[in-house]
Amino acid sequence: MPYLWKAGVPVLVAAAVYFLPVPGGVDPTGMRMLGIFLGTILGLILQPLPTGAVALIGMAAAMLTKTESAARALAGFANTTVWLIVAAFFIAEGFLITGLGRRIALLFVTRLGRSTLGLSYGMALTDLILAPATPSNTARCGGVVFPVVASLSRLEDSHPEPEESRKRLGAFLTLTALQVNVVTSAMFLTAMAGNPVAQAAARDFGIEISWGRWALAAMVPGAVSLIAVPWVMSKIYPPTVDKTPEAPDEARAQLREAGPMSRHEWIMAATFVLLLLLWCLGDFLDIDATTAAFTGIAVLLITGVLSWKNLADNTSAWSTLVFFGVLVGMAAELNELGVIDWIGESVAGSVDALPWLAAFAILTTVYFYSHYLFASNTAHIVAMYGVFVGAAIATGAPPLFAALVFGFIGSLFGGLAHYSSGPAGVIYGSGYVKTAELFRIGFRMSVLNIAIWTSIGGLWMKVLGIW
Repeated sequence: MPYLWKAGVPVLVAAAVYFLPVPGGVDPTGMRMLGIFLGTILGLILQPLPTGAVALIGMAAAMLTKTESAARALAGFANTTVWLIVAAFFIAEGFLITGLGRRIALLFVTRLGRSTLGLSYGMALTDLILAPATPSNTARCGGVVFPVVASLSRLEDSHPEPEESRKRLGAFLTLTALQVNVVTSAMFLTAMAGNPVAQAAARDFGIEISWGRWALAAMVPGAVSLIAVPWVMSKIYPPTVDKTPEAPDEARAQLREAGPMSRHEWIMAATFVLLLLLWCLGDFLDIDATTAAFTGIAVLLITGVLSWKNLADNTSAWSTLVFFGVLVGMAAELNELGVIDWIGESVAGSVDALPWLAAFAILTTVYFYSHYLFASNTAHIVAMYGVFVGAAIATGAPPLFAALVFGFIGSLFGGLAHYSSGPAGVIYGSGYVKTAELFRIGFRMSVLNIAIWTSIGGLWMKVLGIW
């Protein structure tokens, strides 16, 4: 039965929209494309089948109904942004395979680990350092940060059960790791898989967002959020243990056991630095982000840090290729058929009587909290980013400002609920945090992030001349 309703709802919605009358300014096949697109998005949210399978079924439906030609349906697989995301998944694999990510985390624990607040800042710094080169925020949180958090929690006799045990340390550290992750994901174009999708959608409006421009605009509000989040968490969701004097010694013991950095770790670190340089100086060197990413992969393959088997076995990367390839193709078709313009004009029309700042505040708030309806940052971005950016621009918002703000929100709403993002699922699955706590803390921290990114972020972007 669960499978039937999860499969039935997307089909019913797709059929209902498919047969709607075609609005003025929209190509006759536009509503058919919108119906299939919405059905696919709902399928990705409800998950009657794995992500890649749902995407392929949606693509097959579009081709079978002649809504998209085979060539148009497959065009998304030639998108350089899609391949940037896939490439960066492979780079993230290097951090996990070599153990460099874990080593970085343990080093921070040796310096900052004598208190629970210090431990949380150590994990935040680890996440921040890894973020530019790990677009899988789930891999960063679940594969690097969470294993160290779980180890430190067990060291303090904090386990998921019983209640008193989980609240000693584990619940605080895991939930703080999630709220930190949404901030680091917003700070870099390559820190979350959906960010390059937003970049590509912004390009459709004639707005170019380079890796460096995104990072510069997010730098100040991101830094303030990273300072504020662990401290605020310690006040609204404090652990019962506030001192962890054994943690630095435990981290040193694990580092001694790991031994000196291996050859592969050194190569991974050097490749990471190379990638940062290429991404930062890409405009000056005339090297785009996708080329830089594949250059890094080539180095890792040539030096043996990664093997072809590592790449072939990375199901997350290939699933992402299928998922994004299909949806990017559909989104491009919707744009060509005039559907995105029609929706954007409709949304903008509901706030067009307001000053652009007031309209922008309403649009961003709706965009942020509509994420309660999504189980994926990226699915939300694909479905709604272009619509809301277009609506904001139509009300008079500066285009680059609007594109960046909605881009940042695409990561910041990932901590709202236990299903809001991959990292949220990792944290919830650990057993340290209860569902009601995640909803309650997620909402309160979202208000904090909105306040910081609106006030400090807005002023910073004003200084930069973005608006």
